[in-house]
Amino acid sequence: MTAPSIVWFRRDLRLSDQAALLVAAAAGPVIPVYILDDETPKHRAMGGASRWWLHHSLASLDAALREKGSRLILRRGKCDEQLAKIAEEYGAGQVHCLHHYEPWWRNAERAVAKSLDLVCHDGNYLAPPGSVTTGTGNLYKIYTPFWRALKERMPPPAPANRPSEIAAPPKWPASDRLPDWNLLPTKPDWATGFGNEWTPGEEGARTCVADFIDEARDYDRRRNLPSEEGSSRLSPHLHFGEVSPAYVWHRLSDAGGSVDVFLSEVGWRDYAQNVILQYPDYGGCNAREAFDAFPWRTGKAADTDLKAWQQGRTGYPIVDAGMRQLWATGWMHNRVRMIAASFLIKHLLIDWRLGEQWFWDTLVDADYGNNSVNWQWTAGTGIDSNMFPRIMAPLTQSEKFDAADYIREWVPELLDLHAHHVHDPDEHGVRPSGYPAKLIGHREARARALAAYDVMKAHDN
Repeated sequence: MTAPSIVWFRRDLRLSDQAALLVAAAAGPVIPVYILDDETPKHRAMGGASRWWLHHSLASLDAALREKGSRLILRRGKCDEQLAKIAEEYGAGQVHCLHHYEPWWRNAERAVAKSLDLVCHDGNYLAPPGSVTTGTGNLYKIYTPFWRALKERMPPPAPANRPSEIAAPPKWPASDRLPDWNLLPTKPDWATGFGNEWTPGEEGARTCVADFIDEARDYDRRRNLPSEEGSSRLSPHLHFGEVSPAYVWHRLSDAGGSVDVFLSEVGWRDYAQNVILQYPDYGGCNAREAFDAFPWRTGKAADTDLKAWQQGRTGYPIVDAGMRQLWATGWMHNRVRMIAASFLIKHLLIDWRLGEQWFWDTLVDADYGNNSVNWQWTAGTGIDSNMFPRIMAPLTQSEKFDAADYIREWVPELLDLHAHHVHDPDEHGVRPSGYPAKLIGHREARARALAAYDVMKAHDN
Protein backbone atom coordinates (compact mmCIF):
# COMPACT_ATOMS: atom_id res chain seq x y z
CA MET A 1 0.00 0.00 0.00
CA THR A 2 1.23 3.51 -0.81
CA ALA A 3 2.80 5.23 2.19
CA PRO A 4 0.76 8.21 3.39
CA SER A 5 2.05 11.72 2.88
CA ILE A 6 1.88 14.45 5.50
CA VAL A 7 0.53 17.85 4.48
CA TRP A 8 1.96 20.41 6.88
CA PHE A 9 -0.44 23.35 7.12
CA ARG A 10 0.69 26.73 8.45
CA ARG A 11 -0.55 30.00 6.93
CA ASP A 12 -2.26 28.21 4.05
CA LEU A 13 -5.49 27.02 5.64
CA ARG A 14 -7.51 26.13 2.54
CA LEU A 15 -8.28 23.19 0.29
CA SER A 16 -8.48 25.08 -3.02
CA ASP A 17 -5.37 26.17 -4.92
CA GLN A 18 -3.28 24.45 -2.25
CA ALA A 19 -0.39 22.89 -4.17
CA ALA A 20 0.93 20.84 -1.24
CA LEU A 21 -2.44 19.21 -0.66
CA LEU A 22 -3.11 18.63 -4.37
CA VAL A 23 0.20 16.84 -4.94
CA ALA A 24 -0.11 14.76 -1.79
CA ALA A 25 -3.71 13.80 -2.52
CA ALA A 26 -2.77 12.68 -6.04
CA ALA A 27 -0.04 10.42 -4.64
CA GLY A 28 -2.13 8.49 -2.11
CA PRO A 29 -3.34 8.70 1.50
CA VAL A 30 -2.90 12.06 3.25
CA ILE A 31 -2.37 13.03 6.88
CA PRO A 32 -3.20 16.76 7.19
CA VAL A 33 -1.36 18.27 10.16
CA TYR A 34 -1.31 21.65 11.90
CA ILE A 35 1.27 22.18 14.64
CA LEU A 36 0.98 25.00 17.14
CA ASP A 37 4.66 25.82 17.48
CA ASP A 38 5.33 28.66 19.89
CA GLU A 39 8.94 27.59 20.46
CA THR A 40 10.44 28.12 17.01
CA PRO A 41 9.17 31.72 16.53
CA LYS A 42 10.22 32.63 20.12
CA HIS A 43 9.15 36.28 20.62
CA ARG A 44 7.29 36.12 17.29
CA ALA A 45 4.71 33.64 18.50
CA MET A 46 1.24 34.68 17.34
CA GLY A 47 -0.46 37.49 19.23
CA GLY A 48 -3.82 37.27 20.91
CA ALA A 49 -5.96 38.51 18.02
CA SER A 50 -4.28 36.14 15.57
CA ARG A 51 -4.92 33.24 17.93
CA TRP A 52 -8.63 34.07 17.97
CA TRP A 53 -8.65 33.92 14.17
CA LEU A 54 -6.57 30.75 14.09
CA HIS A 55 -9.01 28.89 16.32
CA HIS A 56 -11.92 29.55 14.00
CA SER A 57 -9.91 29.01 10.83
CA LEU A 58 -8.67 25.61 12.02
CA ALA A 59 -12.22 24.59 12.92
CA SER A 60 -13.33 25.59 9.43
CA LEU A 61 -10.46 23.70 7.78
CA ASP A 62 -11.18 20.55 9.78
CA ALA A 63 -14.85 20.69 8.79
CA ALA A 64 -13.91 21.05 5.10
CA LEU A 65 -11.51 18.10 5.34
CA ARG A 66 -14.14 15.93 7.03
CA GLU A 67 -16.50 16.59 4.13
CA LYS A 68 -13.82 14.88 2.02
CA GLY A 69 -13.51 11.95 4.43
CA SER A 70 -10.32 13.35 5.96
CA ARG A 71 -9.56 15.33 9.11
CA LEU A 72 -7.03 17.77 10.58
CA ILE A 73 -4.52 16.40 13.07
CA LEU A 74 -3.53 18.94 15.72
CA ARG A 75 -0.24 18.77 17.59
CA ARG A 76 1.58 21.21 19.83
CA GLY A 77 5.36 21.58 20.06
CA LYS A 78 8.30 22.07 17.72
CA CYS A 79 7.35 21.38 14.13
CA ASP A 80 10.33 19.19 13.26
CA GLU A 81 9.86 17.01 16.34
CA GLN A 82 6.11 16.57 15.93
CA LEU A 83 6.32 15.84 12.21
CA ALA A 84 9.10 13.31 12.80
CA LYS A 85 6.98 11.51 15.41
CA ILE A 86 4.00 11.24 13.08
CA ALA A 87 6.14 10.16 10.12
CA GLU A 88 7.90 7.44 12.10
CA GLU A 89 4.80 6.05 13.78
CA TYR A 90 2.58 6.03 10.71
CA GLY A 91 5.14 5.31 8.00
CA ALA A 92 4.70 8.58 6.16
CA GLY A 93 6.92 9.00 3.13
CA GLN A 94 7.01 12.69 2.29
CA VAL A 95 6.01 15.92 3.99
CA HIS A 96 4.43 18.48 1.66
CA CYS A 97 4.03 22.14 2.54
CA LEU A 98 3.84 25.60 1.03
CA HIS A 99 6.98 27.71 1.30
CA HIS A 100 6.93 30.32 4.08
CA TYR A 101 9.44 33.15 4.25
CA GLU A 102 9.31 34.48 7.80
CA PRO A 103 12.75 33.75 9.32
CA TRP A 104 11.40 31.30 11.91
CA TRP A 105 9.51 29.31 9.28
CA ARG A 106 12.60 29.13 7.10
CA ASN A 107 14.46 27.79 10.13
CA ALA A 108 11.68 25.27 10.74
CA GLU A 109 11.77 24.09 7.13
CA ARG A 110 15.52 23.51 7.38
CA ALA A 111 15.06 21.59 10.63
CA VAL A 112 12.32 19.38 9.16
CA ALA A 113 14.36 18.70 6.02
CA LYS A 114 17.24 17.31 8.11
CA SER A 115 15.26 14.21 9.07
CA LEU A 116 12.33 14.03 6.62
CA ASP A 117 11.75 14.20 2.88
CA LEU A 118 10.30 17.71 2.79
CA VAL A 119 8.77 18.92 -0.46
CA CYS A 120 8.01 22.65 -0.54
CA HIS A 121 5.59 24.19 -3.03
CA ASP A 122 4.71 27.74 -4.00
CA GLY A 123 1.28 29.31 -3.74
CA ASN A 124 1.02 31.91 -0.99
CA TYR A 125 2.09 34.83 -3.20
CA LEU A 126 1.59 36.10 -6.73
CA ALA A 127 5.13 35.00 -7.56
CA PRO A 128 7.60 33.04 -5.43
CA PRO A 129 9.51 35.51 -3.20
CA GLY A 130 13.03 35.90 -4.51
CA SER A 131 12.02 35.12 -8.09
CA VAL A 132 11.39 38.71 -9.22
CA THR A 133 14.84 40.16 -9.86
CA THR A 134 16.55 43.08 -11.53
CA GLY A 135 18.36 42.80 -14.86
CA THR A 136 21.53 41.94 -12.94
CA GLY A 137 19.79 39.19 -10.99
CA ASN A 138 19.52 41.06 -7.69
CA LEU A 139 16.43 41.34 -5.51
CA TYR A 140 14.56 44.62 -5.56
CA LYS A 141 14.68 46.91 -2.55
CA ILE A 142 12.31 49.63 -3.82
CA TYR A 143 8.62 48.88 -4.27
CA THR A 144 7.84 50.75 -7.52
CA PRO A 145 10.34 48.92 -9.78
CA PHE A 146 9.50 45.67 -7.99
CA TRP A 147 5.80 46.10 -8.75
CA ARG A 148 6.58 47.04 -12.35
CA ALA A 149 8.57 43.84 -12.78
CA LEU A 150 6.00 41.72 -10.98
CA LYS A 151 3.17 43.05 -13.19
CA GLU A 152 5.04 41.83 -16.25
CA ARG A 153 4.60 38.29 -14.91
CA MET A 154 0.89 38.67 -14.29
CA PRO A 155 -1.64 37.20 -14.34
CA PRO A 156 -0.59 34.40 -12.01
CA PRO A 157 -1.48 30.83 -13.01
CA ALA A 158 -5.19 30.11 -12.77
CA PRO A 159 -6.10 28.82 -9.29
CA ALA A 160 -6.59 25.07 -9.00
CA ASN A 161 -9.73 23.50 -7.60
CA ARG A 162 -9.70 21.52 -4.37
CA PRO A 163 -8.88 17.82 -4.79
CA SER A 164 -11.84 15.68 -5.74
CA GLU A 165 -10.98 13.22 -2.99
CA ILE A 166 -8.52 12.97 -0.12
CA ALA A 167 -7.71 9.39 0.78
CA ALA A 168 -7.44 8.62 4.49
CA PRO A 169 -4.49 6.72 5.98
CA PRO A 170 -5.06 3.21 7.37
CA LYS A 171 -4.92 4.65 10.88
CA TRP A 172 -5.27 8.21 12.13
CA PRO A 173 -2.64 9.72 14.44
CA ALA A 174 -3.72 11.01 17.83
CA SER A 175 -4.78 14.64 17.77
CA ASP A 176 -5.11 17.41 20.32
CA ARG A 177 -8.53 18.93 20.88
CA LEU A 178 -8.74 22.46 19.50
CA PRO A 179 -10.50 23.89 22.61
CA ASP A 180 -7.65 22.58 24.77
CA TRP A 181 -5.26 24.98 23.04
CA ASN A 182 -7.05 27.90 24.71
CA LEU A 183 -6.64 30.15 21.68
CA LEU A 184 -9.79 32.09 22.55
CA PRO A 185 -9.62 34.77 25.27
CA THR A 186 -11.73 34.12 28.36
CA LYS A 187 -10.61 36.20 31.35
CA PRO A 188 -11.60 38.66 30.07
CA ASP A 189 -13.07 37.83 26.67
CA TRP A 190 -11.88 40.95 24.86
CA ALA A 191 -12.89 39.48 21.49
CA THR A 192 -16.66 39.65 21.96
CA GLY A 193 -16.99 41.97 18.95
CA PHE A 194 -14.81 39.94 16.60
CA GLY A 195 -17.52 37.46 15.64
CA ASN A 196 -19.75 40.25 14.34
CA GLU A 197 -16.97 41.47 12.06
CA TRP A 198 -15.37 38.31 10.70
CA THR A 199 -16.04 34.83 9.33
CA PRO A 200 -12.66 33.05 9.38
CA GLY A 201 -12.14 30.13 7.01
CA GLU A 202 -12.06 29.45 3.29
CA GLU A 203 -15.77 29.98 2.71
CA GLY A 204 -15.68 33.25 4.62
CA ALA A 205 -12.72 34.35 2.49
CA ARG A 206 -14.49 33.55 -0.77
CA THR A 207 -17.60 35.38 0.39
CA CYS A 208 -15.41 38.38 1.19
CA VAL A 209 -13.95 38.31 -2.33
CA ALA A 210 -17.40 38.06 -3.90
CA ASP A 211 -18.73 40.94 -1.80
CA PHE A 212 -15.84 43.15 -2.90
CA ILE A 213 -16.15 42.65 -6.67
CA ASP A 214 -18.62 45.50 -7.19
CA GLU A 215 -16.66 47.78 -4.84
CA ALA A 216 -13.24 47.19 -6.37
CA ARG A 217 -13.73 49.53 -9.32
CA ASP A 218 -14.01 52.51 -6.94
CA TYR A 219 -11.23 51.34 -4.64
CA ASP A 220 -8.79 54.19 -5.23
CA ARG A 221 -11.22 56.78 -3.89
CA ARG A 222 -13.08 54.86 -1.20
CA ARG A 223 -10.08 53.10 0.38
CA ASN A 224 -9.04 56.45 1.93
CA LEU A 225 -12.42 57.21 3.48
CA PRO A 226 -12.69 55.64 6.95
CA SER A 227 -16.41 56.39 7.16
CA GLU A 228 -17.09 54.22 4.09
CA GLU A 229 -16.65 50.48 3.57
CA GLY A 230 -14.08 50.94 0.83
CA SER A 231 -11.53 48.37 1.98
CA SER A 232 -11.65 44.77 0.82
CA ARG A 233 -11.12 43.46 4.39
CA LEU A 234 -9.30 40.52 2.80
CA SER A 235 -6.05 41.01 4.72
CA PRO A 236 -6.64 38.40 7.47
CA HIS A 237 -7.97 35.88 4.96
CA LEU A 238 -4.86 36.36 2.81
CA HIS A 239 -2.56 36.26 5.81
CA PHE A 240 -3.92 32.91 7.00
CA GLY A 241 -3.97 31.58 3.45
CA GLU A 242 -7.70 30.89 3.44
CA VAL A 243 -7.69 32.18 -0.12
CA SER A 244 -4.76 32.38 -2.52
CA PRO A 245 -3.67 35.67 -4.08
CA ALA A 246 -4.04 33.98 -7.47
CA TYR A 247 -7.73 33.38 -6.73
CA VAL A 248 -8.16 37.01 -5.65
CA TRP A 249 -6.40 38.27 -8.77
CA HIS A 250 -8.47 36.20 -11.19
CA ARG A 251 -11.78 37.04 -9.51
CA LEU A 252 -11.15 40.79 -9.30
CA SER A 253 -8.81 41.81 -12.13
CA ASP A 254 -11.66 42.47 -14.57
CA ALA A 255 -13.68 44.63 -12.17
CA GLY A 256 -12.66 47.78 -14.04
CA GLY A 257 -12.30 51.28 -12.65
CA SER A 258 -9.40 51.56 -10.20
CA VAL A 259 -9.08 47.83 -9.48
CA ASP A 260 -5.43 48.08 -10.54
CA VAL A 261 -4.79 50.13 -7.40
CA PHE A 262 -6.20 47.28 -5.33
CA LEU A 263 -4.09 44.72 -7.21
CA SER A 264 -1.01 46.81 -6.45
CA GLU A 265 -1.85 46.40 -2.75
CA VAL A 266 -1.92 42.63 -3.26
CA GLY A 267 1.48 43.10 -4.89
CA TRP A 268 2.65 44.95 -1.77
CA ARG A 269 2.32 41.63 0.12
CA ASP A 270 4.80 40.13 -2.35
CA TYR A 271 7.10 43.12 -1.93
CA ALA A 272 7.06 42.76 1.87
CA GLN A 273 8.09 39.12 1.58
CA ASN A 274 10.83 40.18 -0.83
CA VAL A 275 12.11 42.55 1.86
CA ILE A 276 12.14 40.08 4.76
CA LEU A 277 13.82 37.53 2.51
CA GLN A 278 16.73 39.98 2.26
CA TYR A 279 16.45 41.37 5.80
CA PRO A 280 15.10 38.63 8.10
CA ASP A 281 15.31 40.88 11.19
CA TYR A 282 13.36 43.72 9.55
CA GLY A 283 10.74 43.63 12.30
CA GLY A 284 13.27 44.59 14.96
CA CYS A 285 16.16 46.47 13.34
CA ASN A 286 16.30 49.81 11.56
CA ALA A 287 17.14 49.28 7.89
CA ARG A 288 18.80 52.71 7.93
CA GLU A 289 21.53 52.40 10.54
CA ALA A 290 21.59 56.15 11.20
CA PHE A 291 18.31 55.72 13.09
CA ASP A 292 20.09 53.56 15.66
CA ALA A 293 21.14 56.90 17.17
CA PHE A 294 17.67 58.45 17.06
CA PRO A 295 16.71 59.91 20.47
CA TRP A 296 13.40 58.12 21.04
CA ARG A 297 11.60 59.14 24.21
CA THR A 298 11.80 56.68 27.08
CA GLY A 299 10.84 56.75 30.74
CA LYS A 300 7.64 57.26 32.68
CA ALA A 301 6.17 60.07 30.55
CA ALA A 302 6.77 58.14 27.33
CA ASP A 303 5.26 55.00 28.87
CA THR A 304 2.17 56.98 29.88
CA ASP A 305 1.82 58.37 26.36
CA LEU A 306 2.25 54.90 24.85
CA LYS A 307 -0.55 53.58 27.03
CA ALA A 308 -2.80 56.49 26.07
CA TRP A 309 -2.13 55.72 22.39
CA GLN A 310 -2.91 52.03 22.91
CA GLN A 311 -6.17 52.88 24.66
CA GLY A 312 -7.27 55.52 22.15
CA ARG A 313 -7.05 58.44 24.55
CA THR A 314 -4.58 60.79 22.85
CA GLY A 315 -6.99 63.70 22.36
CA TYR A 316 -6.71 63.32 18.58
CA PRO A 317 -10.11 61.89 17.52
CA ILE A 318 -8.96 60.20 14.31
CA VAL A 319 -6.12 58.44 16.14
CA ASP A 320 -8.34 57.43 19.04
CA ALA A 321 -11.05 56.12 16.72
CA GLY A 322 -8.54 53.90 14.98
CA MET A 323 -7.03 52.53 18.15
CA ARG A 324 -10.45 51.74 19.58
CA GLN A 325 -11.56 50.08 16.35
CA LEU A 326 -8.43 47.95 16.56
CA TRP A 327 -9.20 46.83 20.11
CA ALA A 328 -12.86 46.11 19.36
CA THR A 329 -12.48 44.33 16.02
CA GLY A 330 -8.84 43.26 15.61
CA TRP A 331 -8.54 45.45 12.52
CA MET A 332 -8.04 49.09 11.60
CA HIS A 333 -8.78 51.03 8.43
CA ASN A 334 -5.61 51.34 6.34
CA ARG A 335 -5.58 55.14 6.11
CA VAL A 336 -6.08 55.36 9.86
CA ARG A 337 -3.28 52.84 10.45
CA MET A 338 -0.89 55.24 8.75
CA ILE A 339 -2.17 58.18 10.76
CA ALA A 340 -2.01 56.30 14.08
CA ALA A 341 1.45 54.91 13.38
CA SER A 342 2.80 58.30 12.30
CA PHE A 343 1.33 59.89 15.43
CA LEU A 344 3.11 57.43 17.72
CA ILE A 345 6.42 57.85 15.95
CA LYS A 346 6.52 61.56 15.15
CA HIS A 347 4.12 63.24 17.55
CA LEU A 348 4.99 61.12 20.58
CA LEU A 349 8.57 60.26 19.53
CA ILE A 350 8.11 56.65 20.61
CA ASP A 351 10.17 53.94 18.91
CA TRP A 352 8.30 52.40 15.98
CA ARG A 353 9.10 48.92 17.28
CA LEU A 354 6.78 49.42 20.26
CA GLY A 355 3.96 50.22 17.86
CA GLU A 356 4.82 47.26 15.67
CA GLN A 357 4.69 44.98 18.71
CA TRP A 358 1.26 46.33 19.69
CA PHE A 359 -0.10 45.75 16.21
CA TRP A 360 1.45 42.25 16.24
CA ASP A 361 -0.62 41.38 19.30
CA THR A 362 -3.87 43.12 18.40
CA LEU A 363 -4.31 42.70 14.61
CA VAL A 364 -6.11 39.67 13.23
CA ASP A 365 -4.07 40.24 10.05
CA ALA A 366 -0.73 40.64 11.89
CA ASP A 367 1.78 39.71 9.20
CA TYR A 368 5.52 39.89 9.83
CA GLY A 369 6.37 41.15 6.36
CA ASN A 370 3.56 43.68 5.98
CA ASN A 371 3.67 44.87 9.57
CA SER A 372 7.41 45.51 9.72
CA VAL A 373 7.64 47.01 6.23
CA ASN A 374 4.72 49.36 6.89
CA TRP A 375 6.06 50.54 10.23
CA GLN A 376 9.55 51.15 8.83
CA TRP A 377 8.04 52.97 5.85
CA THR A 378 6.14 55.31 8.20
CA ALA A 379 9.12 55.82 10.50
CA GLY A 380 11.50 56.64 7.66
CA THR A 381 13.81 53.88 8.83
CA GLY A 382 13.14 51.44 5.98
CA ILE A 383 15.01 50.69 2.78
CA ASP A 384 12.03 52.20 0.93
CA SER A 385 10.26 54.63 3.19
CA ASN A 386 8.70 58.01 3.75
CA MET A 387 11.19 60.67 4.82
CA PHE A 388 11.05 61.28 8.57
CA PRO A 389 10.64 65.09 8.24
CA ARG A 390 7.39 64.52 6.31
CA ILE A 391 5.17 64.65 9.35
CA MET A 392 1.55 63.71 8.82
CA ALA A 393 -0.96 66.15 10.29
CA PRO A 394 -3.69 63.94 11.82
CA LEU A 395 -6.25 66.72 12.22
CA THR A 396 -5.90 67.76 8.59
CA GLN A 397 -6.02 64.12 7.47
CA SER A 398 -9.18 63.56 9.46
CA GLU A 399 -11.05 66.39 7.79
CA LYS A 400 -9.58 65.77 4.33
CA PHE A 401 -10.79 62.17 4.30
CA ASP A 402 -14.18 62.93 5.84
CA ALA A 403 -13.73 60.79 8.96
CA ALA A 404 -16.52 62.41 11.02
CA ASP A 405 -18.89 59.42 11.00
CA TYR A 406 -15.98 57.06 11.66
CA ILE A 407 -14.97 59.09 14.71
CA ARG A 408 -18.53 59.17 16.04
CA GLU A 409 -18.78 55.40 15.68
CA TRP A 410 -15.65 54.61 17.68
CA VAL A 411 -15.39 57.62 20.01
CA PRO A 412 -18.91 57.89 21.46
CA GLU A 413 -17.88 60.80 23.69
CA LEU A 414 -17.90 62.89 20.51
CA LEU A 415 -21.16 61.52 19.09
CA ASP A 416 -23.08 64.78 19.38
CA LEU A 417 -20.44 67.10 17.90
CA HIS A 418 -20.99 68.90 14.61
CA ALA A 419 -19.09 67.44 11.64
CA HIS A 420 -16.86 70.51 11.47
CA HIS A 421 -15.95 70.26 15.18
CA VAL A 422 -15.55 66.52 15.67
CA HIS A 423 -12.11 66.39 14.06
CA ASP A 424 -10.62 68.81 16.60
CA PRO A 425 -12.95 69.56 19.53
CA ASP A 426 -10.15 71.29 21.46
CA GLU A 427 -9.65 73.86 18.72
CA HIS A 428 -13.35 74.75 18.71
CA GLY A 429 -13.73 74.78 22.48
CA VAL A 430 -16.31 71.96 22.49
CA ARG A 431 -14.32 69.09 23.97
CA PRO A 432 -16.60 67.06 26.27
CA SER A 433 -15.38 66.64 29.85
CA GLY A 434 -15.06 62.86 29.39
CA TYR A 435 -12.72 63.14 26.42
CA PRO A 436 -9.00 63.77 27.05
CA ALA A 437 -7.10 66.86 26.00
CA LYS A 438 -4.38 66.45 23.39
CA LEU A 439 -1.21 64.83 24.69
CA ILE A 440 0.72 67.42 22.69
CA GLY A 441 -0.17 70.10 20.15
CA HIS A 442 0.59 69.42 16.50
CA ARG A 443 3.01 72.35 16.05
CA GLU A 444 4.83 71.53 19.24
CA ALA A 445 5.06 67.87 18.26
CA ARG A 446 6.35 68.72 14.81
CA ALA A 447 9.05 71.02 16.18
CA ARG A 448 10.11 68.38 18.72
CA ALA A 449 10.29 65.67 16.05
CA LEU A 450 12.39 67.78 13.70
CA ALA A 451 14.75 68.68 16.55
CA ALA A 452 15.18 65.00 17.38
CA TYR A 453 15.87 64.30 13.70
CA ASP A 454 18.56 66.99 13.71
CA VAL A 455 20.18 65.33 16.75
CA MET A 456 20.33 62.06 14.85
CA LYS A 457 21.84 63.71 11.77
CA ALA A 458 24.45 65.47 13.89
CA HIS A 459 25.38 62.15 15.49
CA ASP A 460 25.60 60.50 12.06
CA ASN A 461 27.96 63.20 10.82
